[in-house]
Amino acid sequence: MTEVETASAAATGIAMATEKAAKELSPEEERVLIRDIALTAEANTKEGDSFFLITQKWWQHWIDYVNQDQQPNNSNNNEGSSSVSGNSDSNGVGNSKRPSGIDNSDLISDGPAEDANSDDGVEIHDTLLEGRDYVLLPQQVWNLLYSWYGGGPALSRKVINSGLSQTEFAVEVYPLRLQLLVTPKGDRSTIRISKKETIGELHRRACEIFHLNLEQVCIWDYYGHRKHALMNDMDKTLDDANIQMDQDILVEVLNNVNDTVVTDGTSIIDNGFADKEATSVLLEPSKSSLSIAGGLSANKIASKGYSAEQLQNQTLGYPSKESDNNFGNSGVSTRGTFGGLTGLLNLGNTCFMNSAIQCLVHTPEFARYFREDYHQEINWQNPLGMVGELALAFGELLRKLWAPGRTPVAPRPFKAKLARFAPQFSGYNQHDSQELLAFLLDGLHEDLNRVKHKPYVNSRDADGRPDEEVADEYWANHIARNDSIIVDVCQGQYKSTLVCPVCNKVSVTFDPFMYLSLPLQFATTRSMTITIFTCDGSALPSTCTVTVPKQGRYRDLIQAVSNACSLKQTEEIKLVEIRNHLIHRFLDDSFVSLSTIKDDDHLAAYKIQKSAKGNVLLQLIHRRQEQETSDAQRWKPFGTPLVSSLSCDDVIRSGVIQTIVQTMLTPLLKEGIEYSDDSDPSTSGMARDPSDHGSGKVDTNCASTSINKVLPKLPLQLVDESKTCIDLSAGDEKAINLSAMSHVVVYLDWKSKLLEKYNINYLENLPEVFKYGPITKKARTEPLSLYTCLEAFLREEPLVPEDMWYCPQCKEQRQASKKLDLWRLPELTRGVPVLSSTNSTP
Repeated sequence: MTEVETASAAATGIAMATEKAAKELSPEEERVLIRDIALTAEANTKEGDSFFLITQKWWQHWIDYVNQDQQPNNSNNNEGSSSVSGNSDSNGVGNSKRPSGIDNSDLISDGPAEDANSDDGVEIHDTLLEGRDYVLLPQQVWNLLYSWYGGGPALSRKVINSGLSQTEFAVEVYPLRLQLLVTPKGDRSTIRISKKETIGELHRRACEIFHLNLEQVCIWDYYGHRKHALMNDMDKTLDDANIQMDQDILVEVLNNVNDTVVTDGTSIIDNGFADKEATSVLLEPSKSSLSIAGGLSANKIASKGYSAEQLQNQTLGYPSKESDNNFGNSGVSTRGTFGGLTGLLNLGNTCFMNSAIQCLVHTPEFARYFREDYHQEINWQNPLGMVGELALAFGELLRKLWAPGRTPVAPRPFKAKLARFAPQFSGYNQHDSQELLAFLLDGLHEDLNRVKHKPYVNSRDADGRPDEEVADEYWANHIARNDSIIVDVCQGQYKSTLVCPVCNKVSVTFDPFMYLSLPLQFATTRSMTITIFTCDGSALPSTCTVTVPKQGRYRDLIQAVSNACSLKQTEEIKLVEIRNHLIHRFLDDSFVSLSTIKDDDHLAAYKIQKSAKGNVLLQLIHRRQEQETSDAQRWKPFGTPLVSSLSCDDVIRSGVIQTIVQTMLTPLLKEGIEYSDDSDPSTSGMARDPSDHGSGKVDTNCASTSINKVLPKLPLQLVDESKTCIDLSAGDEKAINLSAMSHVVVYLDWKSKLLEKYNINYLENLPEVFKYGPITKKARTEPLSLYTCLEAFLREEPLVPEDMWYCPQCKEQRQASKKLDLWRLPELTRGVPVLSSTNSTP
């Protein structure tokens, strides 16, 4: 289908959906329509399109509602049992109701809108995250949902170009928020404007807000309350002018039409007093406020009120040539003889960047290198580099930090360069400091690579040669293609040894490294406690604790439990989570992560006969009476449900179910109890082969001999999938149609006389998956040393099956053992914390 046909089909779908809205579509119809329209809209997204924010809470409610018919039968098991007992605790979406109107109030800030001329007229919170607080929907999807549900308010955002190419798009959730300060009048206003708008548009809107004549106004980049640059290139975007979130823009009103504004940044007004040193700064592009980026910036936090007189005095003052080094009137610039004592201002939450920069600029080798003439080593033609721009920006920043004086530096030009070449660091949110450091070192290496034309090198295997010879050969090959100050200071070499498990072929190679990703040596396994129940009456419930991989899946737990209980070939394990004495869910999806099972969950495993085609599971739910008022009682679930397999055709007799339940309860019978009963023989039974009554299959050979005694009929009620209740104690021959059932739920009402004959303590007090004690808590708080992590990194271990090694001798892929050793260390070593936790020390 072509794009035109797809778009046409989507438009037809929207029209049909809108037309049918009054009749209320089914959840499945809503789901399919929204899915198709969203896929089409996102595939044809272009710059200038509108996306709408919708609260994650409402969106998840709608997702649950439209997906309720997509759930597997396991969810239905729980649903059926819960609804009858009146104690539903299911998290399944089968019970999801249709959402009410769209409510985006959680996203909206309590403060007033910043600009009456903005698209939606409302201001959202500064710290929202996509996927946690909101989702972005194409306009077509929003229009459809709004026509069905109503509500609001509508929060529209535009798609902008976010990268170096013309095909990289992002939704500008947080347009620039700028403070407009008028001098000499002293008026002020806050506006929202896209970073992709031009200086000319900002100029026009400023004049419109303050009712000024376009010809009598000039605007200045007034970051940190210092005049940085005259914004007179009307076609330049705010992005290219390096305008930041929450910064000030000075709107200077000329007293006379004939006043002149000099384009190099000098403003001459009617009193003849000029800003002689306010030079125009070359401003670079920045990539900020994309998608979820945004929030508070340092400039907003540090901003303070200024009167008209103060603004005019600062406008007529003499800002320093090092204008990026000044921040308002805070701090005193002290000229001393020691360099390198200058701090970096946060541009929002950029401490991750500042900490990495300070580490590098205070490395003696880098400090000397960039303060000297390094320009001759810039590799302008390296296709892997940034045309020298990153090296120049870093070098300029380093020189400012090492210049005499201690006035903090705002690294705006450097951050703009960084965001230009690595858009992932755009905006004002926190990022990983090591990720930034890795990009910066790699980029500096490529910009400063002394090798202009890289030769072809061929690295040979060791083949029994001395390690020293092989290591030097590999290092020489590396230096032949990579030679820079970064290699000199930061790169080392490690030895990698592979051994084939079949032919014992040994392969030794030496590879360069700049970072070592060390594993944190926490426990890689977890202990899980499960209670095992048998369905054939052969044993009492037993508790076992198994050890499974911490990052394992359900199949690992099922296999471990199967091994622990010596499972026969004719048996299988059904693993379930118990919650509120009901089966909350079956854990039978082999590929689901064990992390979905919490330590305080309660698990049960049932040994049942392997089911053939057409078999269903029988769930036995226990209930007992509880006094609610002086005159009223109700049945409430207790204990742990039991499960058995039921091999049947289309019809089963009630007597078969009675026999199966009695067999499951056999181990719980108390000894020394007289089982004679004065009930009518028609209401009594003896455990017998279920095949006498039909097609149920239960092996009773291993059952206790107590089952051979005459037992009273159990008060059982079967509830089918239509919620119809069937009394199973009224006779043995009652036929029950199971052709449409995927499961059978039976309730056993334990009356006081019945409780006297069984030891039900085994059904209660199901243990937690894992319970912490003094020993386990102590183990979790032991400190983790760097040496321990390094030792784990260098430990010999087999390759994972997904990363096999091709053995040149066997000519086959082999799961070889691998051993790493550090051979050559760099001059500079530095540890980077990668985990912050009360239970760990990186």
